[in-house]
Amino acid sequence: MNQNQNSDIPDTRRSPQTLDVLIAGGGAAGLAAAVTLARSRRSVTVVDGGQPRNAPADGVHALLGREGISPAELLATGRREVTGYGGQVLDGEIAAVRRLEDGRFEATLAGSAGPAGPEGMVLTANNLLIATGLTDELPEVPGLAEHWGRDVIHCPYCHGWEVRDRSILVLGTSPNSVHQAMLFSQLSDDVTFLAHSGPVDAEGARTLQTLGIEVVEGHAAGVEVRDGRVAGIRLADGTVVPAEVIVVAPRMLARSEVFEDLGLRMDQNPMGRFISVDATGWTGVPGLWAAGNVADLSAQVGAAAAAGTMAAARLNAELVMERL
Repeated sequence: MNQNQNSDIPDTRRSPQTLDVLIAGGGAAGLAAAVTLARSRRSVTVVDGGQPRNAPADGVHALLGREGISPAELLATGRREVTGYGGQVLDGEIAAVRRLEDGRFEATLAGSAGPAGPEGMVLTANNLLIATGLTDELPEVPGLAEHWGRDVIHCPYCHGWEVRDRSILVLGTSPNSVHQAMLFSQLSDDVTFLAHSGPVDAEGARTLQTLGIEVVEGHAAGVEVRDGRVAGIRLADGTVVPAEVIVVAPRMLARSEVFEDLGLRMDQNPMGRFISVDATGWTGVPGLWAAGNVADLSAQVGAAAAAGTMAAARLNAELVMERL
């Protein structure tokens, strides 16, 4: 018999006391993992703080079949899919988590963005999947944050088509900045590189020159705005470098602080700091998994969702082997 989530027959394999899996974070990775686990008849709860990284963006791109969908609509649809298969989604955040002597995880919630997930609720789970995403630490230039995700961007695959043929200024603050300029030169013939953090090295200078990208020396003092839109960058000497779009290289930091005492191994690259996992999302700590931007700083929505699905599939297989 195919017993679905609407059946009145109780599922004795699901424990109301201890979840099979608790998922921290309800973005693409967390919700995809939850759907996969719920479809395998696992008891799963997602706890989400309601602060998606891509909230300022007009749409999600390069997601097959859902091109241009608004971030809010995508997450709302994902939540419905989770609950449709019997999973649960709570509004709130995990304020503290600890490992019990029997190996289970005990998480205490804080805050609530809605009627579910009251502050102080304690959840216990045999496994914990961290999908809390990351925080973008923008360069300290006044005005960048106010236009982040619209006229101030970082990813040519997330926003490139939308800014094609516009005047683009790449703010040189990171080893990745020259690479960004290279990619955006495919999208516009009007790309300028501002050497904000110091002179470009010889190799970078040759690359920019070869691509016809003008290099401007100077320190950015603020964003110039006209009619509510970015109009350029004002330098410390008062000069304004005109641009309709500003490309930055934020430092990306995994939202992992609450979980780091569980034995996670953190790693770094030029983009930022993240949780180290294997190809299936396992952290190397029994019962502890991570997926999405918290473990892969460069993952777009589609890749994050795929990572959540992969981690969930491996996790489910591990649970089956434990029962065996």
